[in-house]
Amino acid sequence: MKKLTLLALIIALFTPAWADITPKPEIQFSFIYNTQDKPLIDPVHSEQIQCKDGLCMQSQPLSVYGRQKLYCSAGTCYAIAYQFDPYQKLAIAFTDGTVRESNIFPVENDFFNRYNVYVEADKLIVEPSGYEPGLWEHGHGNMWLALLVILILELAAALAYLIYTQKSFVILYSVAIINMITTLLIWTILPHFVSSTFALWLFCVVIEALAIWIINRKHLALADAAKLSVIMNVTSYSLGMIFAFIVA
Repeated sequence: MKKLTLLALIIALFTPAWADITPKPEIQFSFIYNTQDKPLIDPVHSEQIQCKDGLCMQSQPLSVYGRQKLYCSAGTCYAIAYQFDPYQKLAIAFTDGTVRESNIFPVENDFFNRYNVYVEADKLIVEPSGYEPGLWEHGHGNMWLALLVILILELAAALAYLIYTQKSFVILYSVAIINMITTLLIWTILPHFVSSTFALWLFCVVIEALAIWIINRKHLALADAAKLSVIMNVTSYSLGMIFAFIVA
């Protein structure tokens, strides 16, 4: 059992991005036209530039990496990243053949960032929208996919653990219920107070270990519940990330 736990921890340490099944920092852009014509956005040739400093002396386009990219439709854009640089800049292409660049704007260390983009004749002006998302707001329906992936992967990991340790399968019921609760929390309420994906992961590990132990004290010691929680969460985060990269 120690070898199994050690293997799970090693996988976690060498996973390049913790979890695509937790919310990622997101920037939502609302376009407001101050021009007579309202050309549509050209998603293919539009870019978001990441800047290390306020003058954008060190910059590079937001790379496409798993779910990380700038997503644009004909009239709006939003960006998801594993981590945004402190400053950003937009270079949006339009169907009238122009490319308008924005001012350099700072990004708060938050999961939810909302900006208004004012389209002028030859430039873009980006300003914070002042919008405060509600406690139950989450990003683009990914919560439901995350919940499905978590349930499948963590129940499979829990089943393997219970078979290996010859413990009661009744524990699986509590695993399913607890996972649904923690998933809803990390996608809805907690991102408004916690800005670290790793902190959300650690929250799941600790809370699920305690909850599984409390519900199954007749079948499981606290140390075993902790091992089970680590194995489940490392499995879901590592394999969930791979799944998200394949889908992206």
